[in-house]
Amino acid sequence: MSTFERYLTVWVALCIVFGIALGHFFPVAFAEIAAAEVANVNFVVAALIWLMIIPMLVKIDFSALSKVKAHWRGIGVTLFVNWAVKPFSMALLGWIFVGWIFRPCLPAEEINSYIAGLILLAAAPCTAMVFVWSNLSDGEPHFTLSQVALNDVIMVFAFAPIVGLLLGLSAITVPWNTLLLSVALYIVVPVIIAQVIRSLVLSTGGQGALNALLRRIQPLSLVALLTTLVLLFGFQGEQILAQPLIIAMLAVPILIQVYFNSALAYLLNRASGEAHCVAGPSALIGASNFFELAVAAAISLFGLHSGAALATVVGVLIEVPVMLSVVKIVNSSRDWYEAGRTVRKHGLSAQAGE
Repeated sequence: MSTFERYLTVWVALCIVFGIALGHFFPVAFAEIAAAEVANVNFVVAALIWLMIIPMLVKIDFSALSKVKAHWRGIGVTLFVNWAVKPFSMALLGWIFVGWIFRPCLPAEEINSYIAGLILLAAAPCTAMVFVWSNLSDGEPHFTLSQVALNDVIMVFAFAPIVGLLLGLSAITVPWNTLLLSVALYIVVPVIIAQVIRSLVLSTGGQGALNALLRRIQPLSLVALLTTLVLLFGFQGEQILAQPLIIAMLAVPILIQVYFNSALAYLLNRASGEAHCVAGPSALIGASNFFELAVAAAISLFGLHSGAALATVVGVLIEVPVMLSVVKIVNSSRDWYEAGRTVRKHGLSAQAGE
């Protein structure tokens, strides 16, 4: 790791403070940047996400995607956590913390709206940013791409029924324009660009040229990540300073949900004997959220200034620093993970021999 990468946590903390300060002192400038959006998808943030994920997507060899079926255990664990655990655990945590523990400190008329926002946030698995977390944890890129694509397909059919069930609503207005535009901008277009770059480099310079290119563009991902962090906190700088206590209270169930679901996915993968390069992205996919869709759905259902919209925005704010902490845990526990996986494999081999 370079010195820059080694102190990533420090840069993240500085970017959060810097973003809040900029948002406070230059609110008009950040408002203009925030206005550059269509269907709640900000084009400046989208461009930065491209810079983050294209270097990772260049690594992917589509001819090797068929090998992903060997990681069926990791796929099963991720789908189970994303769709059978995560939305329901968030609903429970929202009720415990927002509806009970923090209730006396929150506006009474917004309690149900806050809980609804938390549920919307948990009901949509992350798409683009997962590639960043997977890369930082040395995850298997083909597994990550296939899992993101599978989640996107399931989301089209499962998002509305799950949200409707948990919110007790008979009909959910799914912001299809946000969902489809996000998938196109964050997945389809970057994949095409990355594969064109990969093909051109391999055809002209071979694998050596591709490796050299990847080394040169790798720092671009982290710079774009930190710039995105400054923008996200800058967009909400005034809101953070105006109601820090409410934001802190809403962050508690989100934080617990992230660590609970990532740990659950990680441990289930270890118990099943899955490789660490799959368990890492599986845990990260299981914990992160598709915040553009959550924000758009909250605004559509409850309004721009609702408690639901604020709750989804809190998810946006803590996404990057919290997921980086999960990456740190995954990376630092690699030896422990592999030791348990090796013991289990030897045990299964012995049973088979008997």
